[in-house]
Amino acid sequence: MADTTRRLAGVCYLTVDGTTYMLSADLAYSPSTVRRETITGMDGIHGYKETPVAGYISGTLRDAGSLSVAAFNAMTNVTVVAELANGKVVSARNAWTVDVQEVKAAEGTFDVKFESAQVEEA
Repeated sequence: MADTTRRLAGVCYLTVDGTTYMLSADLAYSPSTVRRETITGMDGIHGYKETPVAGYISGTLRDAGSLSVAAFNAMTNVTVVAELANGKVVSARNAWTVDVQEVKAAEGTFDVKFESAQVEEA
């Protein structure tokens, strides 16, 4: 059996509501809940402002023959789970897709991004 105790990156799996999809590349996620911006004045730094942001899980998926790309555009209130090579599990609950899904036929891939107020790492 291979020793994976030091594996940090590489293999990754993505499921949406329990269905596993072929992840081609570029899985990314953000569990952040706020964005901070420094506030400055003519006399120096005054502090910062904080605004809420949605967390996300995104990636490039493979357009399998049986897959409906249009179905991704209709996805709302779904649970997205990413299992990373380092053993971390990232989940987005009550998530929805943003942007439009555009297939790149040369590689049979498309990008998808799910946003949610609840993106957690475990």
